[in-house]
Amino acid sequence: MEGEVTLNDYLDFGFSFLGLAFFLVDIALDIWAAVHFYREGDFIYLGLLVTFLAGSSVLGQLFSWLWYRYEDWETRTSTEGSVSKRVLQVLHIFQLGVYIRYAGVLEVAVCSFFSIKKRDVAVYLSHDLSMLRLIEAFSESAPQLVLMLTVMLQTGDWQDPVTVLKAVGSASAIACSVTLYHRSLRSFLTVKAKQGPVSSLLYFTCNLLLIFPRLAALALFAYAQPCYIFAHFLCCWAVLFFLAWRCGTDFMDSSAGEWLYRATVGLIWYFSWFNVSAGRSVYRGVLYHAWMLLDLLLLCGLALWQTHKAPCVTGGVLSPDTVAVMGGVVVAVYASGLLVKVLYYQRFHPKLGDTKKPLQLAATGDFTDGGEEEDRGLGDTEVDSMEPPPVEMLTGGGEEEVGRVKRPVNRRMKHLAQNFYS
Repeated sequence: MEGEVTLNDYLDFGFSFLGLAFFLVDIALDIWAAVHFYREGDFIYLGLLVTFLAGSSVLGQLFSWLWYRYEDWETRTSTEGSVSKRVLQVLHIFQLGVYIRYAGVLEVAVCSFFSIKKRDVAVYLSHDLSMLRLIEAFSESAPQLVLMLTVMLQTGDWQDPVTVLKAVGSASAIACSVTLYHRSLRSFLTVKAKQGPVSSLLYFTCNLLLIFPRLAALALFAYAQPCYIFAHFLCCWAVLFFLAWRCGTDFMDSSAGEWLYRATVGLIWYFSWFNVSAGRSVYRGVLYHAWMLLDLLLLCGLALWQTHKAPCVTGGVLSPDTVAVMGGVVVAVYASGLLVKVLYYQRFHPKLGDTKKPLQLAATGDFTDGGEEEDRGLGDTEVDSMEPPPVEMLTGGGEEEVGRVKRPVNRRMKHLAQNFYS
């Protein structure tokens, strides 16, 4: 029924505002951190922070610019349509284009309560926004948190419970961005009960338990070996960038955009797992987490060795025993995160590969229960979520017409959803 609102609609609406709240809080924390470093005279840290902020902003604006260009600068909300194409381009140049996307999503999120058509537009726009938030989380928030944790270790502030809670809160914001991406992909499922609130909560928990230890291990290594943390990043990123290329990603609509995406995937992989190609991803995931666990052991081991060898280099703030305990806690928390992730994939993760009743990817971006004649669910038969039987469709201009309802289709996120549920 037109205008009928379900519990999932309320949840999606709440998550949209939660993402906006985290976005605003993140801006406030960025300003606070910059002012703090300036007042303390830590200009090296201030320079690193500004580099993270500027680099992440440029990266996000590039993706937003390319996505608008792929759609010939078509706008779907009155907020976006209130500015001309030229003004929208200028806003991206001055690092303000993504804010227009946020305003547009906020507009259609409110309107979606009264119109199914607006609800489809809200889902479409939230897909791109969730991807931008994911990129921002690992290009800005994660490096920034590593920097803040390193400062905490060097100054002894890690013993302050309030400071620790702030760090955990920052890590929770990163895990929330990953969960919002997870919720965005969930919109491609017709049987959405298989990914309800409990599924999202479990997914958030496992990502928090995996991401925070990774950031803590990097901070511990940066505390003990500050001259080598950048070498570690560059070496790891080069390998991960090569692997992203070998995975044969197909996310962007241009060759240059695809190389940018692969470089970004390498950056995300440095902190967290992100599935980018179709097929059985369990083996790639196992290999990734095995490598990550070994890297955690290496980082913590080198930090402990350096603390034993030359405590004067680290300032003697942390004793070797303290570093050993911290390293053990980091590895233990990461291992617990792996157990929670296994539980999620065993009990709450829908799979395309279920041979008894496979979930198939329909043309609208919905997964539907289909027959074996479809090739992994990539057939051309359209299934309207409002009408169970397949109906004829017309495709054009990035939209698909189902019956009399014309729905926008986000090809990029549809492709990622196929990878995620494979």
